Amino acid sequence: MSESFPSVTVIIPSRPDLADVPAVVAARALDYPADKLEIILARGRQPSVQRNTALRAAKGELIYFLDDDSLALPGNVRRAVEHFRDPKVQMIGGPNLCPEDAPFLEQVFSLVLSSWIAFGPSRARYAKVGVVRATSEKELILCNMLARRETVLRHGGFNEALYPNEENALMDNIEREGGKLLYDPELFVWRRPRRTMKAFVKMLLNYGRGRAEQFRTTPTFGSALNFVPPLFCVYLVALPALLLCRPLVPLLPLAAYLFVLLLQVAALIPQGGIVRSVCTLPFILVTHIFYGLGFWRGLFTRLRRPGERGDFPVTLETIGHEISPKP
Repeated sequence: MSESFPSVTVIIPSRPDLADVPAVVAARALDYPADKLEIILARGRQPSVQRNTALRAAKGELIYFLDDDSLALPGNVRRAVEHFRDPKVQMIGGPNLCPEDAPFLEQVFSLVLSSWIAFGPSRARYAKVGVVRATSEKELILCNMLARRETVLRHGGFNEALYPNEENALMDNIEREGGKLLYDPELFVWRRPRRTMKAFVKMLLNYGRGRAEQFRTTPTFGSALNFVPPLFCVYLVALPALLLCRPLVPLLPLAAYLFVLLLQVAALIPQGGIVRSVCTLPFILVTHIFYGLGFWRGLFTRLRRPGERGDFPVTLETIGHEISPKP
């Protein structure tokens, strides 16, 4: 990597029918020398395949992965490059934050995503948590992530049998060989949460399924917490039968759970205000149930073999840089 300005490729997967891609507009305004910045829009129907295809065509020493709705701050690349001065650092990421002008329901979803009881350490993907630090795959997310191109290619790119959670499996492999992952709370993008309840539930089902499929392909102790929601679903299903055996006693775990939910709502008030925070209570319960159901599904889905990706054609577009800032 060059001592001053390493070359960077921004990779943005998008659907074929999406005419205006918000992430492209933001990427074109990145504060970085134009001759060192490449932007590739990869259109297709399977993001892992799209990213791998663009990765093989990329010229940058560093890759900045964005989702098509991620609005990167102009200074993000320069900030990340400074972290990459440490040769041990292989990946860097930060949170994706809900814009302040987002609709009320989306702001409630954002609070749920950033709550500890709903997403545990992964809440750092949706809120600024702590300071710059070495981290694990639990805190990084592919909609806002930079990596060394050579490292990603050495590990075979993203597992195309996994979507979502393809980046988590890759990060597990990088950590196993001693690579360092870095979390920077100030390296953030603006990104709206799901727009509707239906979309939010679908996301939870996919997240649960993806985590279970990741566990099946690359099992680690770090996935232990992800077994809590599916076990909670088992408890809820078994609760009526348990009540027949020992009335009231089986309700104690549920009472404790509801008490913890109330504590979490109270803890969110300084961040989200009273009304929005109170509204998170039923959605946190929904999160545990549908994530758990998705996890159970993912334990029994058919995983494609390596190389068995199906027919997912990808079209690559190289986008021009909007500004040419001085070094």
